[in-house]
Amino acid sequence: MAGRDYSVVEDHLRELATEGESRLKAGASALDVVEYAVAEMETCGMYVAGKGSAPNTAGYVELDASIMDGASREAGAVAAIVGVVNPICVARGVLRATPHVMLAGQGALAFAMLEGFGLVENPDDYYVLPVGVYEHELYEQKHGTVGAAALDTAGGLAAATSTGGTLGKLEGRIGDSPLIGPGTWADDDIAVSFTGTGEHIIRSGGAISIAHKVAAGASAQVAIDEVLAEIERLGGDAGVIVVTRDGQIEMAYNSDGMKRAAVSASSPVHATTFE
Repeated sequence: MAGRDYSVVEDHLRELATEGESRLKAGASALDVVEYAVAEMETCGMYVAGKGSAPNTAGYVELDASIMDGASREAGAVAAIVGVVNPICVARGVLRATPHVMLAGQGALAFAMLEGFGLVENPDDYYVLPVGVYEHELYEQKHGTVGAAALDTAGGLAAATSTGGTLGKLEGRIGDSPLIGPGTWADDDIAVSFTGTGEHIIRSGGAISIAHKVAAGASAQVAIDEVLAEIERLGGDAGVIVVTRDGQIEMAYNSDGMKRAAVSASSPVHATTFE
C-alpha cells in the first residue's frame, strides 16, 4: 500500500538496474541479464518470489518462473516447484538442457536436483515476509511477482518472470508467471513480463497479446493500455514491463502501484513504487 515504506526496495531495484546496465554494456546477452536480475530478486527476500514467498493453503511454498529469448524463441519454465533457491535458474536450465518448455511439480524438482541447482535446506527458517506484506495478510488474495526485460547491444531481447504466487492460493495453483505467452514473452521486436492477478492475465492473453498488437502496427503504449483495460474488464489488476527493439521502455499498471526500475542509453536509472 502507498503508506508503507518501500525505500529499501527502490534502492535495491536501482542497484539491480545499474548492474544490469553495466553487464549489457560489457556485452552480456539480454537473456543472461534478465536471469541475473530475477535471481537476485528471488534470493533477497524483499519480493513475493523465491525467499519472500508465502505458503499455500496446504502449508508449503510452491514457486513458478519462466524465461524467454526473443531471437531464438527458446524458452524454459517451472511451475509448482518446491524447495529450490532460484526457480528462474531452473527455468533457464529447462531451456538449456531439455527439449521441453515447462517442467512442473516433482518432475521439476527432480530436474533441479539432477542439474545441481541450489536447494532450500530448511524451509521453516528460509522464507521471510517480503517488504510491504504483513503476517495477517498471508492468507488474503494478494499477489506479487518479479520480472525483467532487456535489450542487449546485439539487438537481442529477453524477458523473465518469477513468483511465489497469489497469497493464500490453493495447493497446485499456477498463474500466468510460468506460462510462455501470458506471463512472459520475447521475440525480435518486444520483451514483456507481467505481474498481477494471474487468472485474469491468462484470460486476457497477457504478454503475447501486447506483442501481437504491436506486430499488427499498434504502439507499445496503446497495446499495453488495451490489454490492461481488458484485464480490468475481466475483474483483475496487473502491471507490465515492456522493452522494444528500438530501446523504448514502458512500465504500466492499473493497480495501486508497481515496484519498478528502468535505465536506458537515453535516460538515467529511475526506481519507484507508487508514482
